[in-house]
Amino acid sequence: MPLLVEGRRVRLPQSAGDLVRAHPPLEERARLLRGQSVQQVGPQGLLYVQQRELAAASPQDGSISILGSDDATTCHIVVLRHTGSGATCLTHCDGSDTKAEVPLIMSSIRSFSDHAPCGRLEVHLVGGFSDDRQLSQKLTHQLLSEFDRQEEDIHLVTLCVTELNDREENEKHFPIIYGIAVNIKTAEIYRASFPDRGPEEQLRAARALTGGPMVSIYDPRTEQLRIGPYSWMPFPHVDFWLRQDDQQILENLSTSPLAEPPHFVEHIRSTLMFLKKHPSPTNALFPGNKALLYKKNEDGLWEKTSSPGS
Repeated sequence: MPLLVEGRRVRLPQSAGDLVRAHPPLEERARLLRGQSVQQVGPQGLLYVQQRELAAASPQDGSISILGSDDATTCHIVVLRHTGSGATCLTHCDGSDTKAEVPLIMSSIRSFSDHAPCGRLEVHLVGGFSDDRQLSQKLTHQLLSEFDRQEEDIHLVTLCVTELNDREENEKHFPIIYGIAVNIKTAEIYRASFPDRGPEEQLRAARALTGGPMVSIYDPRTEQLRIGPYSWMPFPHVDFWLRQDDQQILENLSTSPLAEPPHFVEHIRSTLMFLKKHPSPTNALFPGNKALLYKKNEDGLWEKTSSPGS
């Protein structure tokens, strides 16, 4: 079944701008989201989602209340929610394999919603800007097309992407919104930044930088964050990249060098250092080749638990 706006089928392909102009409520929702101030979200009750990760949880979850992600320049952050079960999935898509990722997003919600008596699927797309290489525009089109190909009706509720999330300064383009959070108890979606991106921030970033596919990182049945075990090949020329200045790293390892947040280069350098230390994942990273498991403690913070069978 198709992608719907206000109960009507979306005509594709068309640009995000044309789509919202045809549907004033979409335009108004994007305007309101852009106009919000950015809320800094603390670690309590937060599940932070990195690039090429997805996480799904329901309002009944006793550990998680907020899903969030940021640092999206050309990337898009996708929230899919079932209004009956309240199950919510958040993912950070970079266009690497949208065709495979959208079915993963759908199945993460389907597992909660099979027993929901009623309700509908609602999708929210945020991120990207009018970048020179038109990567954002391509990703917007891919996501809209793939959601339109799914069997279920999916209602497009928020579209704040690409030209709708663009600001211009000195003839240079930047995203307005870099990050969002969703409160899985109330369904509120808002602009957000996240000082704490753990646990295992570098390990998870290393997996994405070495080309790992989209993975689900949370088990809602056990309320545990599950990381790995992952595998990757040694990062090519890691010593060469570590010798380069900030400008070279920006220009060669970013999809949008002019629009990256200030900490981008520092983040890439620390990830490269991690990959130099761990050219391929070993027993040191994943003892017994088992997943690293984390659970929220009573203060709402992640705490490592023993691996299954260990």
